[in-house]
Amino acid sequence: MTTFLFWAATACALAYWPLTARPAGTLRSTLKTASVALLAGVAVLGNAPWLLVLALALCAIGDALLSQETDATFMAGIGAFATGHLAYIALFLTHPGGNAALIFDQPVIFWSLIVLGIVIATLLAPRTGDLKAPVLAYIPIILGMGITVLALPDTGALRWALPAALAFIASDLILATEKFLLPADHPSLKLTPYMVWPLYWGAQAGFLIAFT
Repeated sequence: MTTFLFWAATACALAYWPLTARPAGTLRSTLKTASVALLAGVAVLGNAPWLLVLALALCAIGDALLSQETDATFMAGIGAFATGHLAYIALFLTHPGGNAALIFDQPVIFWSLIVLGIVIATLLAPRTGDLKAPVLAYIPIILGMGITVLALPDTGALRWALPAALAFIASDLILATEKFLLPADHPSLKLTPYMVWPLYWGAQAGFLIAFT
């Protein structure tokens, strides 16, 4: 059953990919939400840590909200994703094989994420309008997820966790650039939606593989 659900999630993700730049709609929202909700189902049936199940479920809720593409659902979606990232942070820090001291064994990644947070917050602060508070609050949470994943050892399936976290950060960085930094007629906007989705869904699948 877990194999079936995983491939069903993959099929939904692939079906959603060409729709990612389309206007909001029922099919688009359903495929986007199911792509991650089914991964949460795999985690449940695979006896994965409950924090992984929670994180995936919260992100699926976030997908459902963001797919509506209104300011209200955007803010609610940010809240769902932020809570999901907090669940991921707790998962990384409480894993039996983890060690918080390992975070400082990779100073290049650690300090790169710190600097990235400062730069992106500086760029977004004057451009996010009424969404400024939730967007700026989200930045340290997503980057905190990227930092705390360094507490996991680079062994076995857990080696998937770091690239998954970095892919998640990259997807959010592209999304923020798309929504707040690029002008409406910028040619890159024809490509950015198709870059965000594989990075994001691949990150969620990577976390599932790492902890299941």
